[in-house]
This record gives sequence, structure tokens and C-alpha cells, in this order.
Amino acid sequence: MSGCSSLNVSSSSMPVTAPLQTDVKADVEVGEKISGKASVTKVLFFTIGSDKQFSDGVSYGGSTGGGLPFGDPVAKAKSAAAYKAIESSGADIIVAPRYTVETEDFVVFGTINVTVEGYKGTIKSIK
Repeated sequence: MSGCSSLNVSSSSMPVTAPLQTDVKADVEVGEKISGKASVTKVLFFTIGSDKQFSDGVSYGGSTGGGLPFGDPVAKAKSAAAYKAIESSGADIIVAPRYTVETEDFVVFGTINVTVEGYKGTIKSIK
């Protein structure tokens, strides 16, 4: 049986064409480096994983599901990794997150391993 594997390291950035303006100001204390790891297995169009908790409401950039009928397995793994990093560190947010995605794809099945690294962000106040 043959397959392939790939490695992708990315960090999110805001597109130049997406200006963001708000009157809300947050005082965020940046702390030590934090990380989280998650893994999912895909079989045909289904995603199997042991993680049951995910960060919600975050754009992970890159893939948008690629037309998969059951969602994007990479986004699911990124969400679980982000949740683990935030939960284990007690952070409110991950400052400057960087995702490392490793995939092993054997056509019918494959595994996706994601590691997120960044800095602990604690919100001190919002005005």
C-alpha cells in the first residue's frame, strides 16, 4: 500500500484588504509560551477523533473544507489543539498562534496531527 505525507507550518495574518475598526479596546497581558496538540483520523469522508472539546468562533485560515460533506478535518484538529492550549494554560486567548499540520494520506484513510504554539494572553480589561 502506498501513501504520502506532508508538513505545513503556518501563522495567521490579517489580509490587507480587510480593515477592522472598533471602539472596543482590550488590555491583554502576554505571558509565557503555550502549546496544544490534537490528532484526527479520516476514513473516506468521515473524521474520527478522540477529542470532544473544541475552540469555537475562530477562523483558522487556509482550508475552507474543500467541499467535504462532513467538514474540514484540518480545521477540526486546529480547533481541538487551540482548546487544549487555552485550557491547559488558563489563557483567555492565544497571542500570535502558529499551527503546524502534519498529514499522512493513504487515499482511503489518513491521519492529521496539529500542534499550535503561541503565547498566553490574559484579558485584564475591556473598554
